[in-house]
Amino acid sequence: MAQSSTETDWVSRFADEVIAESERRAPGKPVVVASGLSPSGPIHLGNLREVMTPHLVADEIRRRGHEVRHLISWDDYDRYRKVPNGVTGVDESWAEHIGKPLTSVPAPAGSPHASWAEHFKAAMVEALAELGVEYDPISQTEQYTSGVYREQILHAMRHRGDIDAILDQYRTKKAPKKQSQKPVDEAELEAAEGSGAAGEDDGSGGGAGYFPYKPYCGQCEKDLTTVTGYDDETTELSYTCSSCGFAETVKLSEFNRGKLVWKVDWPMRWAYEGVIFEPSGVDHSSPGSSFQVGGQIVGIFDGVQPIGPMYAFVGISGMAKMSSSRGGVPTPADALQIMEPQLLRWLYARRRPNQSFKIAFDQEIQRLYDEWDKLEAKVADGTVLPADAAAHARAARTAAGELPRTPRPLPYRTLASVMDITAGHDEQTLRILTELDPENPVASLDEVRPRLDRAENWITTQVPADQRTIVRDEPDTALLGSLDDEGRESLRLLLEGLDTHWSLDGLTTLVYGVPKVMAGLDPEAKPTPELKLAQRSFFALLYKLLVSRETGPRLPTLLLAVGADRVRKLLGA
Repeated sequence: MAQSSTETDWVSRFADEVIAESERRAPGKPVVVASGLSPSGPIHLGNLREVMTPHLVADEIRRRGHEVRHLISWDDYDRYRKVPNGVTGVDESWAEHIGKPLTSVPAPAGSPHASWAEHFKAAMVEALAELGVEYDPISQTEQYTSGVYREQILHAMRHRGDIDAILDQYRTKKAPKKQSQKPVDEAELEAAEGSGAAGEDDGSGGGAGYFPYKPYCGQCEKDLTTVTGYDDETTELSYTCSSCGFAETVKLSEFNRGKLVWKVDWPMRWAYEGVIFEPSGVDHSSPGSSFQVGGQIVGIFDGVQPIGPMYAFVGISGMAKMSSSRGGVPTPADALQIMEPQLLRWLYARRRPNQSFKIAFDQEIQRLYDEWDKLEAKVADGTVLPADAAAHARAARTAAGELPRTPRPLPYRTLASVMDITAGHDEQTLRILTELDPENPVASLDEVRPRLDRAENWITTQVPADQRTIVRDEPDTALLGSLDDEGRESLRLLLEGLDTHWSLDGLTTLVYGVPKVMAGLDPEAKPTPELKLAQRSFFALLYKLLVSRETGPRLPTLLLAVGADRVRKLLGA
């Protein structure tokens, strides 16, 4: 990559830093980057930044010929914290599972998956495949229950006094007021609870001293347990459960039904996996929180804290902000229903991790697509700026190759208008798309897929029914009868020019030209404020006659969609 783009592209800068750090810490070994996701509910678009930030850096490292592993830890051994609102197939009876590992909680009713964790993982796994994210998955349930971390757990218990002393530095401090980049509401903060952040548990509060380990109860499976004693020599650990009253003594050197508390678990994994790069959300980055404390605790495991930029919130326009544990929160799968993977990747690639941005589910998606198409045109003609070229390259392809793309990417707003008017009727849709550019007609709907399908999904799922376009069946005789000579003449000029202007460009010239001719001007005349007023008035008349509203899809697209014969009928010819 050219030096100029390295200077302006955040991904290249991190890749430089990560490669250098990896060669210093673990020469000759694959570079390790990591993400953590908790399948405690729908995994939302804010959580996707936890994956996309290291993915983009890992992908750049791969492009440079280095071996790299992107670990995604599924924090499926975390406790089930609360019954989410609005998730289909879940009712209050799921409250009986609070405190169990997410892999021990039943999936929502009707789900084909074996557990709560698997149910919410599945949609994310599918979305990551579509986004071209290459990764090594790690189930923390499997790691803990198979005894992979046994030595690390015993080590943490032997050094519990050291861990407690580190944590104690922060327990008495009042966290300074956060300097937020913008006001953060409660829903956003809750939505930021990502991997393992639940409760920011450090294991304090036990009656018999400090223990960084929490067993899941042998009877009720819940983590409402208190360690009452531990012997370093024999590794005998005693605990009681406040939920069901069960108590037992086990040998920790043989026991696999529990986990390190989060503030110890995370740094232990950094050391165990040799993680060089892992970003964290704002919830982890405040003073005394997991990332900061972990930077000291990791030394107990003979590890080093990863390079870890803080990433900012991802907002949503057109959908209410909701927490990740609630139903209805927009997920990557929801976004991929209405936009192609390239566009979604681009939104994450073009902003530095500490910059917040919004993902559009409303009309703004049309503007975003226009922006993307302009960028593609600049890339094609060589006028693109280096940083924009880098963001485009990261969106359009990975080290493994190009992402599948729409062969003929017509403007999203045009496709959305057509799908709005045709209500998904294939023959009608093909007729209209063929007439957009008669000299280079669309021969098959496959040429404009999958963008066409995304635009149709946007119209059917995100545009309210009262904003949908319904073309009139019969002429509005009352309105036609009330027109003055000028109104009738403007319709006559439009109808007269239909046949000779029947293409998207031609109809654009025609509808903008009629008010110019009516004003005695040349059809190519530059618009004046008065002329713009006359054009708006003419457009409103056409919309009222065609769709009984004063606004609608772009008129040239609407006219093509309605068809010449029906336009003539509705305009009183």
